Amino acid sequence: MGTDAQHHLPWFEGAFTAMFLHASWTHILGNMLFLWIFGNNVEDALGRLRYLLFYLASGLAATLGQTIVTLHWAGPAAASVPNLGASGAIAGVLGAYFVLLPRASVLTLIFFFFVPLPAFVFLGIWFVFELWEGGFSLTQPNAGGGVAFFAHITGFVFGVLLVRPLTVRQPLQPSW
Repeated sequence: MGTDAQHHLPWFEGAFTAMFLHASWTHILGNMLFLWIFGNNVEDALGRLRYLLFYLASGLAATLGQTIVTLHWAGPAAASVPNLGASGAIAGVLGAYFVLLPRASVLTLIFFFFVPLPAFVFLGIWFVFELWEGGFSLTQPNAGGGVAFFAHITGFVFGVLLVRPLTVRQPLQPSW
């Protein structure tokens, strides 16, 4: 029949479908938890169609960011590992939330106690952790467990930078 290349997806098809595939139940449940907590407020601010387009664009930007880092620093072996999951797109939503509702309370489990933290603290800690782990994954590639940290970082930055021009109304502010 020919070479294996004829069975590969076009890049755009692979990039879109990868946003809807996950490596495990834990992977998809973790992603859906973050989307459930943060997504509805961002959707309120953008409207349904803009939110959908923003989400997909965040996922594509995240894939691009991870691909650039992988090809430049990790080499061909790492480039053969597929990008899977909605994490990069959801990271874009987290970046948008960081900008739109920085003072909203996020109920966080810390040492067996639920503690309300401002969103900018919770998401700031999350982002610094992603930067830390991303840098560590460059020096110790096997330690990252296959997590696409730079997809998360790129998605988050994309969300921070692009949510304001797309916002059509202020999200509902918490009453507490």
